[in-house]
Parts: sequence; C-alpha cells; structure tokens
Amino acid sequence: MKKIILLCAMAALALSACQQGPVRYTQDSPEIDTVKKLMSNYNSKTFDTSMYADTSKTFYNTSKNPMSASEAMDYHKQTDINYASRGFKNENQEYEMVLTDDGETWVNCWLEWNGTLAANNKEIDIPIHLTYQFVDGKIVREYGYWDASEIVMELQKIEAEAKMAEEEMEPMD
Repeated sequence: MKKIILLCAMAALALSACQQGPVRYTQDSPEIDTVKKLMSNYNSKTFDTSMYADTSKTFYNTSKNPMSASEAMDYHKQTDINYASRGFKNENQEYEMVLTDDGETWVNCWLEWNGTLAANNKEIDIPIHLTYQFVDGKIVREYGYWDASEIVMELQKIEAEAKMAEEEMEPMD
C-alpha cells in the first residue's frame, strides 16, 4: 500500500513538473495582430488611436517628453508633408511578443521603412525598431528607434538649395 501511495505521489509530482506556465515568447498573439494593424494603418495613413490606452505614452528616439497617442498621430501627419510616398515594406518584418519576468507584455518589431522625398524624389530606406507595452489589450507605451540622419541631411540640403535659389531671384539694389 505504501508503494502505491508513493508511486501515485511521484506520478503527481512528475505531472505537475511537466505542466507549462504561461507562454513567455511567441510570434503569434492578439497583441502582435494589433501592432500589425497599426503598421497597416500607418501605411494607409489611417490615424486611428483606438488601440492605445487613454494614458499611453509614445517615445520616438528619446526617453524624455512623451507624446500621447493623438500627438503621435499628429507627428506622423506633420512629417508626411515631406514625402511623396512612405511606409513599411512588407518583406523582412519580424514580430515577437515577450512576457517579462515582471509580468509585462511587450511586442517588439523590426521593420524596413521606405520613403520618397517629395522635393527631389530621393528614395530612403531605414531599418526601424518599435516596441509596445500592452495592458489589458491596449498599448500603454510605445518606443521607436531609427537613424533619421539621412532624411535630416537631405531635407537640410533641399532647404539650402531653395534658399540659394530664392536669393538669386531677389533684385539687386
């Protein structure tokens, strides 16, 4: 009888040791689907904030001065004037969802962005890393990192050329 009880206890212990906890890493989740929808919205210039919590904070290339979701959408609208076209490419996209040791849910994505400047039709490709923290299915934090120096230098060059052309057209006294 003792052997049977001991065997049952060992079997129960073995079964409980095999039970898996929550998924800590995946490439398929509702949160990833939300981020993919956000990327699709960006590409189609649909500035929808419904996937963000009311108190969400967005940080682009900074850790200070966060934007609200509506301010982030305004940022995209304002920068759109510089481009004849822009958006994330469909190839080479990577998405992952991670459940941290602290119980936080994050979605990371690595994307390739492509834009054509309106002023000179120069095409620019930029790798971008975005990460989103989710609480109750809503984005509460967004961080975006990319090197915008090629765009900045090209826009400065366009501005300098326009200023020179304007000065050449001014009448001499």
